[in-house]
Amino acid sequence: MTRVAAIDCGTNSIRLLIADVANGVVTDIVRTLEVVRLGEGVDRTGRFADAALERTLDATRRYAAQCAKHEVEKVRFVATSATRDAANRQVFIDAVREIIGVHPEVIAGAEEAALSFRGATSALNASNDDARGRLVVDLGGGSTELVLGGGSPESIYSMDVGCVRMTERNVRTDPPAEDDRRNLRRDVNAAIDEATDSVDLTEVREIIGVAGTVTTITAHALRLDRYDARAIHGARLPIATVLDACDDLAGMTRNERAALPYMHPGRIDVIAAGALVWATVLRRTVDAVAASGRSLDTVVTSEHDILDGVALSLA
Repeated sequence: MTRVAAIDCGTNSIRLLIADVANGVVTDIVRTLEVVRLGEGVDRTGRFADAALERTLDATRRYAAQCAKHEVEKVRFVATSATRDAANRQVFIDAVREIIGVHPEVIAGAEEAALSFRGATSALNASNDDARGRLVVDLGGGSTELVLGGGSPESIYSMDVGCVRMTERNVRTDPPAEDDRRNLRRDVNAAIDEATDSVDLTEVREIIGVAGTVTTITAHALRLDRYDARAIHGARLPIATVLDACDDLAGMTRNERAALPYMHPGRIDVIAAGALVWATVLRRTVDAVAASGRSLDTVVTSEHDILDGVALSLA
């Protein structure tokens, strides 16, 4: 058994998993996140803002203290979409290394997708454990990863589409007006058009969604009275139900979204765009499967994702 710490620093949040790993099983000690919005403005400026950097480094200091408290043996810190895009990322990399004592890895979208696939599928009793055709969709703040496979990834594509990036680029009104929605769907569909050169959606037999946007939409579809990860993890819902939940969230005002008992404060301003992204991905996948003469009726949600993949990679 190895006690490890996995840190995932994305566009919207930074997350920590401290776990004991043995024989491919991850046993949580600490699993937490802070919404720091590291990628604030990066899509427009190509640089990290000073305030966003400081928020993220403050959280990293708290995570370093947690690692020391729990006597972690190995640490891996991965940074994804926003850090890939930021011209001043070296400032961030140097500061993180000084704080936590390991070199933060700025991983490519393909590796991000592969780690998410491993983490999600390791924690699910999916219906086709060994068969091809399982599509894991990791919908993040700055990017969305598509990875298709069975026991392991077979094809991967990372799209520059995420809830923060699409909010900053396309959403001008609250809730998003029809023009906002049309522009957002245009961008997502263009990204999917490129993705399908690598990931054949007609081969999908099961779709698994991961990360905070998807889990929050699932909580809304389940009409939970609080955020309950145990109820969300492994939930298999009709795609029509999830699409209704996406449409509902996209039509709410900020105050209405804030009043939802399962809504994290850091997602209030980006969940509408995230819901539109998720709905577009689901519809495109359903249509592609239908074109192959089959049907895709349900979607599975996993609370386990890249963090678990990183933890497993350390053991």
